[in-house]
Amino acid sequence: MQLAVALDGAPAPIGATTFDPYGQLVKMLLPRAQSIAIYDRMGLPVWLNDGLDSPELHRILQDALAQHLSPSSGGEGFAEPIDRDHCAYVFLLRDPDARLIGAVGIICRESRQGSDPRPFALVQGLLRPALECLQRELNSQYSIGDLQRSLMVRDRDLELLLGAAQDEAATSESTDDLAQLLQGCVDHLNCSVGALLIPDKNIAVCRTGQGVPPRVGADVLTRTHRHLLAWTQLHRQTMTSNQPVEAGPLGKLPYKVLSCPVMHGAQRVLGLLVLFKPADSPDFDLRQVRIVELLARRVAYILLNAYDPTTGLLTRPAFEKRAQGLLGQAGQSAHHSVIYIDIDRLHVLNENLGMHVGDEVIMRVSEVIRRHLTPRMLAARISGDRFAVFATDMPLDDAQTVAENLREGLEQLGFVSGSQTVDVSASFGVARVVDGKHPLAHALAAAEIACKAAKDRGRDRVETYEESDQSIVRRFTDVTLVGTLRYALAQDQFRLEAQSIVPLNGAVAGPKFELLLRMTDEGGQSLSPEKFLSAAERYQLAPAIDRWVVRRVLQTLQPHAAELTRRGACFAVNISGQSLGDAEFCAFLEGALRESGLPPSLLSFELTETAAVANIVRAEALMRRLRDLGFDVALDDFGRGLSSLTYLKTLPATCLKIDGTFVRDVVGDDRAQAMLSAIVRLAQAMGLRTVAECVESDAIRDIVRQLGVEFGQGFSIGRPAPLEKVIPAVLGASI
Repeated sequence: MQLAVALDGAPAPIGATTFDPYGQLVKMLLPRAQSIAIYDRMGLPVWLNDGLDSPELHRILQDALAQHLSPSSGGEGFAEPIDRDHCAYVFLLRDPDARLIGAVGIICRESRQGSDPRPFALVQGLLRPALECLQRELNSQYSIGDLQRSLMVRDRDLELLLGAAQDEAATSESTDDLAQLLQGCVDHLNCSVGALLIPDKNIAVCRTGQGVPPRVGADVLTRTHRHLLAWTQLHRQTMTSNQPVEAGPLGKLPYKVLSCPVMHGAQRVLGLLVLFKPADSPDFDLRQVRIVELLARRVAYILLNAYDPTTGLLTRPAFEKRAQGLLGQAGQSAHHSVIYIDIDRLHVLNENLGMHVGDEVIMRVSEVIRRHLTPRMLAARISGDRFAVFATDMPLDDAQTVAENLREGLEQLGFVSGSQTVDVSASFGVARVVDGKHPLAHALAAAEIACKAAKDRGRDRVETYEESDQSIVRRFTDVTLVGTLRYALAQDQFRLEAQSIVPLNGAVAGPKFELLLRMTDEGGQSLSPEKFLSAAERYQLAPAIDRWVVRRVLQTLQPHAAELTRRGACFAVNISGQSLGDAEFCAFLEGALRESGLPPSLLSFELTETAAVANIVRAEALMRRLRDLGFDVALDDFGRGLSSLTYLKTLPATCLKIDGTFVRDVVGDDRAQAMLSAIVRLAQAMGLRTVAECVESDAIRDIVRQLGVEFGQGFSIGRPAPLEKVIPAVLGASI
């Protein structure tokens, strides 16, 4: 039976090269050979012929290998008689550097009993071709094996470095991330203790190797960290100590030390990464030094991206990642809070005293925040003059107290710059973290809304997000809808509905409609304008929505323009106050109308009275331009403003749409009827048509008709319907 094993004793893999051809060649060259064995450099058999495993041959080979392991021995083998009929021959195989790589042992039957064995040189000469081939084979296999082991080590090095960089895209940090990186380094380099020390960031992470108690790492670090930090700050380079030191802080330390600085650029030392190996373990070599230096650079990169360079507080991505980690660790019953901080009037300081004063204020504010932090808190600089604090396991009342203490601390920051006194204050918003899909994001949004409410209510105060505070709830709703609005614009998720406007006095008129905007959110739910227009105006999205409406209306009406015009149809389009304030909107609207070629009678436009008054100059210019192009223009929600009559003679409107608050109350309310009657008489005197909004019952319809209102619009007259369905109905009405 022949035996084939991998070199160094591991079982040979399927398909591996065996030594059977070399054994057969030896048998052919030396026919009297009875037992043939091939051994590797570790003294393990890799080939035996036909199961003739001779214990005596094995003993001789082991003794020979033990005596000839060093290159200085230089022997090529020997012959040793076993008995009168047999002799053992041992041939030592070496690589080009004279290092022992294996051996061949043969027990050979001698030709004459009792005669001297054949000379060793004679047998070696007979077997030289086989021995040289076998020597080359063993040398090649060992070279391949060494290369494979080297590649495996390099692969593990690469895995360690890639593992350290796997979150590079996120550029965020947590203490757990650094601890994992350090533990991986300790395990990979077979160290007993590893530590990462960053004094400015209050980071001190210590990890021990397998089987080493944590207290051992703490003891080693206590003895050495001051000396190592001081040495690193002074020399700014890697230190390797593979030899025991008799005196000093490292004296009689039973470890080999590798200490690498964590640098900011080429000058400033942030801290150090240090590793300790047992004194009897292999030295730290150049490869390991290079790995640790690369890991130290990675740590520096993480730190520089995780901490704001001006304030030393966390950046927003790092803050969110660490807060999310704390939320994941906490139980369901834990109460967390968020504090949002916005420095008051910092832009005024920048403009009047210079940006350097504003930067100093930011640094002083961040220092106050840092002094008030406890181990349960995280703090970050969210943007230029805004900060956030995440308080772990802290009820809302306690978070309010922390915010109030911070506010009082900032009041003491006043300082003199040049000849002027700089007063510092901030507005604070506090919110609890509520369970949900994105608890931290919603809590930050709620705290930001409360902070804005604090600014609206006088600044230098703390406001808490409460669902009973409608103004804050409205702001929060607007914030949460901004993303939905942008999604709707990008994905074309708006749609138009048309509501009828009909004559109340029985006059014959073509079909008229007001176009109303609706929106579909990410979940496919329909939202009315009351829910999203406030957010659109608060976050300056109304002009973009108005442009979408104009394009969609023109695109929808163009194919049917001639027939709709013949039937006297007219569709009213609303224009927001923000579009009035947009200097480019008038040019866009005029260009779109001219390009469409639609007849002016097919379209009219509505501007709310309050928006027109707030932008009186632009409103008048736009209304006159539309009138010059032949389009009607209505003042919507007329009567709601405080100066309706004052500006009515200035704005070139063709129609007044009476605000629904007058119309809804007209039944049984003499004052509402009197005001409605006055508006009607004024409109008649100025030659303006009138439309009553919110005609929601037959009783309202009868009274507004009796008061002289010409047109009505509301649920009792007709509910809104999709524009795509209204147009075919209009086209088929007179067929």
